[in-house]
Amino acid sequence: MQHWLQLMAESLPSLLWAGLVFTIPLTLLSFTFGLILGLITAIARLFGPAPVVVVARFYVWVIRGTPLLVQLFVIFYGLPSIGILLDAFPAALIGFTLNIGAYSSEIIRAVISSVPKGQWEAAYSIGMSWRQAMSRTILPQAGRVAVPPLSNTFISLVKDTSLAAAITVPELFQAAQRIVATTYEPLILYIEAALIYLALSSILSQLQVRLERRFARYGGTLEANA
Repeated sequence: MQHWLQLMAESLPSLLWAGLVFTIPLTLLSFTFGLILGLITAIARLFGPAPVVVVARFYVWVIRGTPLLVQLFVIFYGLPSIGILLDAFPAALIGFTLNIGAYSSEIIRAVISSVPKGQWEAAYSIGMSWRQAMSRTILPQAGRVAVPPLSNTFISLVKDTSLAAAITVPELFQAAQRIVATTYEPLILYIEAALIYLALSSILSQLQVRLERRFARYGGTLEANA
């Protein structure tokens, strides 16, 4: 037992450093770019011309219908066969961004569709253009409703970044794998990595609750969970 505790203490700085330098930036960048892509895709599906709608639907269908790990392998190991070479981190960033973009687009599309038609009519009645109505009336209301599902997507992404270890990104989980290769103590090190992910997820869950309560207080459309 003492040996395990010592090993955990010695390996903790390396795991935390990998999380700080790779896991957290990969999560934040992927979610930010994915959210932008998801918004564009959702608007394209709701308001775009037929050819654009078809492309957007095809993108969502492909990404949601295939495993994330396979998508990462196609980008990192498959694209070099046609002359497209990517380093591990950019490949992971592209893979996670495409994945988050597809899933978040469905969330955004649903919440935009949930805004009553009367809100559009009210915006047009005071002289707003489509762009103004969308940015000033529809998206603020839809955003409040989208907070819980998008927060859950973000928390899931933190854990999913462990898949980047499969394409050699030296993030938290791969750091644990490297230590295991030298210490031959997989049980305790993988448990330690799991505890770090658990701590991150717990912190984010608490932030999510506070965010929901804040929107519920000012927007009146959400009921925050206790």
